[in-house]
Amino acid sequence: MIIHNILQTIFLIGGIVVFLAALLDWEWFFASRNAAPIVRYLGRTKSRWFYGTAGLFLIAVAIGAYFRLKGV
Repeated sequence: MIIHNILQTIFLIGGIVVFLAALLDWEWFFASRNAAPIVRYLGRTKSRWFYGTAGLFLIAVAIGAYFRLKGV
């Protein structure tokens, strides 16, 4: 059960960071080596939408897993 809590926390923190990066347009995030190909392909605005949606998805997965495992 402890591993589930750790994974939920990782997903939640990751989702919050990715969402905030998209919302606040963090230069260090979008200039990183991992995000640069997506920014080049989609452009800055569309990549912000992409990462914002991905962040919300990660947050939703973490919250959904919490409530699903709460009953176990």
